[in-house]
Parts: sequence; C-alpha cells; structure tokens
Amino acid sequence: MSEDYMTNAEFNEQMRNRTLEHAVQVLDFWEMLQKNVATKIVSYQSAKSSTSVGANFRAFCRGRSARERYANICIVVEKADELLKKSGTGNVAELHELSSGGTEILKIVSKIKSTYEK
Repeated sequence: MSEDYMTNAEFNEQMRNRTLEHAVQVLDFWEMLQKNVATKIVSYQSAKSSTSVGANFRAFCRGRSARERYANICIVVEKADELLKKSGTGNVAELHELSSGGTEILKIVSKIKSTYEK
C-alpha cells in the first residue's frame, strides 16, 4: 500500500475540517465589510450556505444508507454552488481566495455525488 493512500475516514475528517475552515473564513470576510442593507442580506445568505456545506457534509459522513448519503451530498453540492453565486464588495484578493476554496470544495463534493448516481 502506498504512503499516499488515504482511507475514507481520513478523507472525511479532512473534508470536515476543510468545510469548517472555509465557513469560518467566509464569516470572517463578511464581518470585516462595512454594513449596509446589501451586505447584510448577502452576508446572511452566504453565512447560511457556508455553514450548511459543513453541516450537511458531516451528515453525509454519518449516513446510514447509500440513499441517505446521496440525499445529504446533494444538499452539500447545492449549498456549495449557492455560496459561489454570492457576490459582494471588499478585498478582491480575499474574495477570490474564498471563491477558489469554494470551487475546490464544490468539485470534490460533486465528484462524490456522481459516484452515487446511477
């Protein structure tokens, strides 16, 4: 067995940490922006989406059946995609970094989802 091999449990733990870290970064980003009606709305929606990605990925990991895991990973994909569609103002470099991280998460969970589709 190669040293580069990662078990499902290790991968799941890494993804749980990654989605949590991403949610914290999203929350920190929006917290730093000047508050107005637009940023309040978008930051609230973005916060809900980013935290939902992590929560539903954890639910996916705990799924009791393939159907339950598929349903949860579908929600993760939906929320990750929704998060990427949010736009705002602020530091362009930070926004790009958040977007890149979100895109990576979306690609990973979309690939997982495709393994459950028939």
